[in-house]
Amino acid sequence: MLGDMHDVQASAIRQGFGSRPKRRVPWLVVATWFALFVNVVPIIGGPALFPLPEALTQALTQGSLILAALLALMANPRVVIRPELYLLLLMVATVVSLLVSVHNEFLLGSTYRAGRLLIFIMVLWLLTPWWGRRDMLLLRCHRWFLWVLLGSVFLGALLWPGEAFKFDGRLAGVIWPIWPTHVAHYAAILLGSSVVLWLSRVITGRHALIAIAVSGSALFMTHTRTALAAVVLGLAVAGASLFLGQARSRRVSAVAVTTALVLSLAFASPLSAWLMRGQSEQEAMQLTGRTEVWSQVVDAPRPAINDLFGSGMSDKSFNGLAIDSSWVSTYYDQGWFGVAVQVAVLLLLLLMAAARPRGPRRAVALFLIVYCMVASVTETGLLSPSPYLLDLTVAAALLARGDAPRTP
Repeated sequence: MLGDMHDVQASAIRQGFGSRPKRRVPWLVVATWFALFVNVVPIIGGPALFPLPEALTQALTQGSLILAALLALMANPRVVIRPELYLLLLMVATVVSLLVSVHNEFLLGSTYRAGRLLIFIMVLWLLTPWWGRRDMLLLRCHRWFLWVLLGSVFLGALLWPGEAFKFDGRLAGVIWPIWPTHVAHYAAILLGSSVVLWLSRVITGRHALIAIAVSGSALFMTHTRTALAAVVLGLAVAGASLFLGQARSRRVSAVAVTTALVLSLAFASPLSAWLMRGQSEQEAMQLTGRTEVWSQVVDAPRPAINDLFGSGMSDKSFNGLAIDSSWVSTYYDQGWFGVAVQVAVLLLLLLMAAARPRGPRRAVALFLIVYCMVASVTETGLLSPSPYLLDLTVAAALLARGDAPRTP
């Protein structure tokens, strides 16, 4: 019975992933999502295959948020929105951040970042009529952009390999300059979602094989341990959610566990060397120096009101050093209040997933949630405009009940 129900769900969803979907694709929504993604793709300094002036690059990325807002209004001219507790929590955190930021010593920069977050959340509100669709529209938009990003990364590595691997041999983007850790994030999301969709019989084996080969290669070449751990744990939870209803999931899980045990025993030394990346045990334990910065943030004296509500939106750095943790950066920017909202958002999504029936939508959402929870330890962005916030938004859209009301 469970297998039949899953086959019905997969058949309905497969129409959206097929080459000729029966449901019309709202291209304004697709364009809006692409503009949002361009706005949050972090760009590194240094040489690029097609170098652009820094001012022009910033104008393209930051201006894309305004473009996203305009496109969202064109797609939803009557400003139809559906009530979503997930976005309501984000809006509360945003308003508090804006109020605190106007008292920050760096008034303009902090208030600008808070205002940017406010516009970002408002665009997400405008897209809510397309949440809950059985064809998983926002997930498709997300995956399309990930394909574009990874395609640019591999093209850059082919044209300029020396620059693409300049970070201690780790793969980075050079056409659109992207850090290796961010390349790993995009590869991990494409890899994990492809595996889950294949287990759910939503995409074909050929589609899954190409996606897994491309994204898996990129993830391996970035040497990013956090992304690897996050994708493994995310797939474990997503696979467990499909275990009872999908025979394919049970077979693959058994093969995966057996293969992992054999490989870990047979190639223990090379795997250990790959994971250590030439670092000492102490450097690995300190997460490449991250824990030192975290200690400085936590130990820095500040008024009790700042402890509670933060110091205002920052550039996610402390004394010139990147914080590299959503939890520590949220505490620094938005205080314990922000940390509480962040916990509430993740718990809400997990509870929503627990309340949904087994199937592809719940499984992909669980993968995204668990991935973001693990990766947030060494990456920022759960409560600020970032690819991670888009990941969680896709999860929330997948978990929304049924098809949305009539779209604009």
